[in-house]
Amino acid sequence: MKKIIIAIDGYSSTGKSTIAKRLAKALGYVYVDTGAMYRAVTLFAIENNMFTSEGVDRENLLQNLDKISIRFAKKRGSDDTETLLNGNNVEDKIRSMEVSNRVSNIAAIPEVRKKLVEEQRRMGEDRGIVMDGRDIGTVVFPDAELKLFMTATPEIRATRRYKELLGKGKQVTYEEVLKNVSQRDYIDSNRTDSPLVKAEDAIELDNTDMGKDEQFERIYNHTMRFLKQEK
Repeated sequence: MKKIIIAIDGYSSTGKSTIAKRLAKALGYVYVDTGAMYRAVTLFAIENNMFTSEGVDRENLLQNLDKISIRFAKKRGSDDTETLLNGNNVEDKIRSMEVSNRVSNIAAIPEVRKKLVEEQRRMGEDRGIVMDGRDIGTVVFPDAELKLFMTATPEIRATRRYKELLGKGKQVTYEEVLKNVSQRDYIDSNRTDSPLVKAEDAIELDNTDMGKDEQFERIYNHTMRFLKQEK
C-alpha cells in the first residue's frame, strides 16, 4: 500500500504519543515524538540556567540554538525509542514536572519552532511516518494524507498523567498535575505562532471515556480503511 504521513495533534496528556507509537509499529512506519523535541530544548535551557524569575532568557537560548542536536534511537532490546540530546539519553529527564511546567513557554518561541519544524519536515520526506504534536496537521505537514485530533476533559487527562508519574516514582499531587494541564492548554491554544487548533480536515477523537485498546482499534481500523482507498 502507498505510504503516507499520519499527523496526530491534540491537547497534552491525551495519549497522542502512545497511540502514535503503537500505530507506527503496526504499520511498519517511523514514529516521531515532536513533543519530546520541545522537551529536549526545554531541558537544555534548564540545565544551562536559561530560566530566570521572569521566564526564559530568550536571547541566551537563541544564541545557543545551533548547539542543540536532537535525535531518536531505538532502546536496546525494545521497540521503544529514546530521545538523545547532544548524544545523551534524556528520555527520563524530559518527562519530569519541571520540564512539563516550562515546555509550553519554550514551544511558543518562533525561532525554536522554526528550527524544529525544519527538522520534522526533513524526517517526513520519505513519507511512511506517524508524527504527533500540536501543529503537525496545520503547520508541519498541512498536506498530510491522514490527520487526527485527540482531546479529552482536563480532569481525565490530569488523572492519567498523575497515575503515570506516580508509576514512575515521581512525587507529585493531582492538583499540581491538573494545574499544569490547564496552563499548557491555555498557552498552547493562545500562543501567536502556530497555536493548537484542529485542522479542518482532521478527524476528532474524544477519548474521555475510552481505554487505550478501544482508542487504538478505532484509529487503526480507520487508518486501514483509508490506506486501502489510497492504493
